[in-house]
This record gives sequence, C-alpha cells and structure tokens, in this order.
Amino acid sequence: MTIVFKVSDNIKPLMMEFYQDRKEAKTPPYALFQVKDYDCVTTLYESGKVMFQGIGADIEASYWIEEERIRNGRIIDITGKETKTEEKRFLIKESTIGSDEVGTGDFFGPIVVTATFVAKENIDFLIDLGVRDSKKITDAKIKKIAPAIMEKIPYSTYILTNEEYNKNHSTNFNMNKIKAILHNKVLFDMVNKNFNYDKIIVDQFVYPAKYYEHLKDVKDKVTNITFMTKAEDKCLAVAAASIISRFKFLEEMAKISEQLNLEIPKGAGPAVDEIGIQIVKQYGFPKLNTIAKLNFKNKDKIKSAL
Repeated sequence: MTIVFKVSDNIKPLMMEFYQDRKEAKTPPYALFQVKDYDCVTTLYESGKVMFQGIGADIEASYWIEEERIRNGRIIDITGKETKTEEKRFLIKESTIGSDEVGTGDFFGPIVVTATFVAKENIDFLIDLGVRDSKKITDAKIKKIAPAIMEKIPYSTYILTNEEYNKNHSTNFNMNKIKAILHNKVLFDMVNKNFNYDKIIVDQFVYPAKYYEHLKDVKDKVTNITFMTKAEDKCLAVAAASIISRFKFLEEMAKISEQLNLEIPKGAGPAVDEIGIQIVKQYGFPKLNTIAKLNFKNKDKIKSAL
C-alpha cells in the first residue's frame, strides 16, 4: 500500500520532530527525511509531499491525516486524495442510519464504533444541541451532549478491546478490515431493528469495493450503503455516531487512567511514549497488551527507551 499527500506548513515541523530519532542517515533526492520501519517506510520531501509505503501505511498515515483534519480542516481520505465539500451543513435531510468510529489513531484505548438512526423529526433536535463531527468539538461538550443524544436517538455501539485488537491484527487483518467489520456489525444491528430509514451512510475510509472485500468472510452483511467523504458534516446520523463513539472512548480512557493512577493521553505522539515507558517500568511490558495497540510504532519506541 502507498499513500501520498502534501502536508500543510504547520504539520511539517511536527513530523520532523516526531521522526527525529528514527531518521535514516541517507535519504532519497529532495527528501527531508526517511524512516524505515518493518511495516512502513515514511518519506517527507522538500516539496511537502509525504509518502507512506508498506503494509502499515494506513496506520502511519492515519495519524497525520487526523492532524490535518483537526488543525487545518483538511479532508484527506486513506488514498491520499483531498476532498472539497460544500459549505452547507447537513445536506441530508432524510431519515438515515449512519456509523462512525473512534480510537483508530490512538495507541492507548480501544476502538469504538457506533451506528445511529436519526429520523427526520429528530434532525432539528440534534442541530439545536450543537451536534457536529466529534473531532471538532471539545471533550467537555461531548460529555455534556452525548447523554442527551443517547437518551433520544437509537444507537448501537461496539467496543473492540485492546486484547481483541492485538489478537486479531496481522498482515492479513489490517486496520481498514477491522473498521469495515466493526462498522458492518453495528449497522447490521440497527438495520435489524426495522427503522424506517431512507439511506445508510458511512464515512468513506476506503473504496467501496475494498470495503466489501474486507467483509467477504462475514455472514451477515449490510450492502445498501452510501459511502461519503466528510460524512460527519453532511449526515446527522454519522455526526451523532461520532459523538457517541467519542463519549464511550473517553469513558474507556478514564477507566485506564483510574486503574493506573496516570493521565493517559490520546493520540500516538511523544507524550504517549513517555507514559508508555512509565507504565512498562511499573507494571511490565505485558500490561500494554490490555490497554494499547501493539502494532503501533509507539511500542518499539517504548522498548528502545527501556
């Protein structure tokens, strides 16, 4: 797998710092740095173009795609393509089932996927509540509005524990396949509740053909899906699902923090490595299997620091 896109000026120094300790001594022509890990080669060029190559390219790229989204409002899909969307918010005014996930770019914590059903008559309720993509609102607001959403809007959530994730992830079972299977699981649950919906919307993280290919061994499939980039800003069912997923993720992270008596950071940056080192020193390396995703590069950086 190869993913290429141009990074923003404010992201470039963050990447330089993030990869500082792992840069290759020799780099390709016109490259600022190159990092070679066992499952991904990352190269940043002087032009600002970054290239991720290897079976772990999707995971490595996803962190920086999220940074672009949060810091700059750029929407870059997993192929590296940037999408321009219409300014009008929530273009879909029909009754919809939508799904979204949280935790795929975080070293600590589970992956949480939620599907919701939003009937037309509940659209104004969600808009008045201030529902939008969970990545664009604060954790404090999510904790405030998520319970109100869950009380009024039907939903289905699945939490993939770190133990389950680490057991299943392999070269033939990558992040996109995990996401596809989990989305299908919660969507199937919602469809079987016989809501009177017009469309099923999923925020596109992979080409539709590949999404369904990931589900080839799944018995019960939902296939009448409309895939849409930046769906959280177009479909309230997806936006509500993103908020519920984030709320559940924050709850799980709080449990880990309480268990370890440490403030566990989100993401996969240097602060995560520092906390990981503390955890291993106090509880041993096997503890990470229960609270972290061990195919992330953070695991190797924690190991090398001990």
